[in-house]
Amino acid sequence: MVKVYFCIGVINGSVDFYVELFDKQNMRNFLLIVVGLIFCHNIIAQPEKWGYWTKWGDQGNGTYLNPIIPSDYSDIDCIRVGDDYYAISSTMQFSPGMTILHSKDLVNWRICGNIIADLTEISPALNWDRMNRYGRGVWAGTLRYHNHRFYLYFGTPDEGYFMTSASQPEGPWEPLTPLLSEAGWDDCTVMWDENGEACFVGTHFADDYKTYLFKMSADGKWIDRESALLINSGNGREANKLIKVNGWYYLIFSEHKSGIGRYVMAKRAKNMFGPYQEEKQLALPSREAMEPNQGGIIQGKDGNWYFLTHHGTGDWSGRIVSLLPVVWENEWPIIGKSKHGIGSMVWSGKLPSKDGDKFKIQKSDNFNSSILNSQWQWNYQPRSEMYSLTDRPGWMRLKAFRPLKPNQLLKAGNTLTQRCFRKEKNEVVVKMDISKMANGQRSGLCHFSSQHGAIGVFKEGDIYFLEFRENDEVKRIRKIRTQYIWFKSNWGLDGVSHFSYSLDGKSFTTLDTGYQMVWGFYRGDRIGIYCFNDEREEGFVDIDYFMYE
Repeated sequence: MVKVYFCIGVINGSVDFYVELFDKQNMRNFLLIVVGLIFCHNIIAQPEKWGYWTKWGDQGNGTYLNPIIPSDYSDIDCIRVGDDYYAISSTMQFSPGMTILHSKDLVNWRICGNIIADLTEISPALNWDRMNRYGRGVWAGTLRYHNHRFYLYFGTPDEGYFMTSASQPEGPWEPLTPLLSEAGWDDCTVMWDENGEACFVGTHFADDYKTYLFKMSADGKWIDRESALLINSGNGREANKLIKVNGWYYLIFSEHKSGIGRYVMAKRAKNMFGPYQEEKQLALPSREAMEPNQGGIIQGKDGNWYFLTHHGTGDWSGRIVSLLPVVWENEWPIIGKSKHGIGSMVWSGKLPSKDGDKFKIQKSDNFNSSILNSQWQWNYQPRSEMYSLTDRPGWMRLKAFRPLKPNQLLKAGNTLTQRCFRKEKNEVVVKMDISKMANGQRSGLCHFSSQHGAIGVFKEGDIYFLEFRENDEVKRIRKIRTQYIWFKSNWGLDGVSHFSYSLDGKSFTTLDTGYQMVWGFYRGDRIGIYCFNDEREEGFVDIDYFMYE
């Protein structure tokens, strides 16, 4: 009798097996098993094409699939405080700025809040009356916890570096403190050493991506410009994170090579102030996975290490988030599955912990709160007197005023948006009371990026017109005579929105034209509500609810 011994496993994105002996009778069955497992693995663990996953995040069985957040939470950084994880995401010109997230297991997240309440603390150019900083504003930052306090450091490409702090992540956060008022810097990080010394690291992208380390005051509110020490440069090097593990100081960053892509690198030193001479590539470029590259390396409460990262090559869904394991080899943190000492993309893994709440990113809103829920952000700093959650309790009131340029949504105030998701089925339904619209007013539901598509209402004289907008081209659909109107957007993994409307909230009519969402201004598409009036500061709409399934 011939015995067959084999072992098959799916580990970190690969299928491994070992066969000791087999005969012809058993060979066929064995190969069928192997092929079947490979086939199933490819379906479960890795999509055939980027963005066409059918499952993602927590799978409910102690495992997860990447991406864990298929939505535009770019420039991610994370920390652990006790049993809790916190992460931040850049917001560009949207207000409030710098979203902060909370998790118990690194996979399931909820929005904790937004840190920067008033973007005009950064610059008046981020106010509603300027609108000339698309794709700029609040860029990547670093979140740290020191002496029982949370610290945020971030940069803007035009104004330089800022910091703020709070005793708890929900705030209140202190007014911003400028650290370096100079254009052309990005992707900063900080560290407090055990001996009380502190440092600040930032990249001068306007000067060939030179990265400098500065001495920083113990309270984190001042850096010594004269202490600048060059520690890195070249090849688009940015996305700095500084960590200390087992006596080594690691500068984690991303590098870009033309024709190859962007990937994660590290330099290390035995002293916080260097010299940072040793250098190693930690991960391979992965264009088929849209280049996971910028994030934070963190030790979980299970003792294992992880890399929370965004996928840096943007499309309509933005730069979405994955969680990769980190293994230490020769005292270097290798990201993903190690092969010859360099990591590669991993599509699945075990939950870092099974305890705690299964958080979900907030999306729907019935506007029953007197303050704006944390998933919402305005396009630029809004006019606070032109919206209200209390004038009509249980409704959001948007008051109309003139855009900076007539009939241009990208130049209109009172556009309220949130991030879209890249999942198989998305449906947003919004109910509006349009009875108080004024002549010249436009209001509706939009997809919003460097381009936009929208379905809405235009009032001309005493007549209400239903219209479809694609950028600045407007098509009138029909006249309507009703107090309430419902707008809907449906889209899937392809990012093509199909708008529809209803006059009774039950029966919806779908427009013939679909709208392809786009990437632009370093952002993916957002879904939102708009309200403006080309002719006068008059009229308003009330929104009963915004349901996102």
